[in-house]
Amino acid sequence: MSVLVIGGAGYVGSHMVAALAEKGVNTVVLDNLEKGHREAVWPGAKLYVGDMRDAGLMAQMFSQEKISTVVHFAAYSLVAESMANPHKYYDNNVSGTLALLKSMQEHNVGKIVFSSTAAVYGMPDETPIMETAPERPINPYGESKLAVERMLKWFDQAHGIKYMALRYFNVAGAHESGKIGEDHNPETHLIPLVLQTAAGKREALDIYGSDYPTADGTCIRDYIHAMDLADAHILAMQALENGGNSAVYNLGSGSGFSNLQIVEAAKKITGVDFKVNIKARRPGDPPTLIASSEKIKQELGWRPTRTNIETIISTAWRWHKNNPNGFVK
Repeated sequence: MSVLVIGGAGYVGSHMVAALAEKGVNTVVLDNLEKGHREAVWPGAKLYVGDMRDAGLMAQMFSQEKISTVVHFAAYSLVAESMANPHKYYDNNVSGTLALLKSMQEHNVGKIVFSSTAAVYGMPDETPIMETAPERPINPYGESKLAVERMLKWFDQAHGIKYMALRYFNVAGAHESGKIGEDHNPETHLIPLVLQTAAGKREALDIYGSDYPTADGTCIRDYIHAMDLADAHILAMQALENGGNSAVYNLGSGSGFSNLQIVEAAKKITGVDFKVNIKARRPGDPPTLIASSEKIKQELGWRPTRTNIETIISTAWRWHKNNPNGFVK
């Protein structure tokens, strides 16, 4: 039997494929390569290029491959873009997943691990954030992910498709080999922006807001290494394969680092004293976002091992040094 990784040529998905390969799991990847990279697909995985809304392709793939479980990463994920173009996000993230679930139902594939997000919480009332916190998305991206979570619940009830929805926080870092890493266009995530600045690809780094109610005035975020994230997906997948019930889990390190702490750690690791510009706050940025991951630790035994921020940045820096222009098409 094989695992189908949808979006397996993207940043997070490619690390999942690498983790599966390291465990000797037969892996099939579906990716339309709009955001992903063919070069990011780990050797040994079988790649189908296409869209999960293509019913013919899905029927062909499910018929030809012995798929036991689906791991679903394919989504648009830029908050600002979702505010400007909500149709794009509902069409891809929600309608795309609906088409996927229909194909799974038709081919009797009854297990899915879904890549969700902390954006379902919006502006949380308390920190650390638990799975019981109110779900109040403040942008169409978060709304689209929450809509899929609710869709999964009803497909479970109606058709017995069991799911694990993993809500994760700020994913960072790269595979220890330096062969795969984070390559977005445009890049919006802090750590790759910091490292691009250190590498001389940007003249300066912009930090938005220095007057938040935090120790140094900048936002605090919870960073999780991409391979720790992949390990959690494998545990979720195994739980479903062993007859586990559907569930929702947070994924984070449980500790937070401010934007300026990230900058200082990056300067230490790279040895480059790059320029930083402090800009005005951006609307909608919560001061602090930190996850409680106690539920998945207790129920599935997840133990992240790469939570040190210098470890996370060091692996990302190795990727950037080895691939200064990202994945070359």
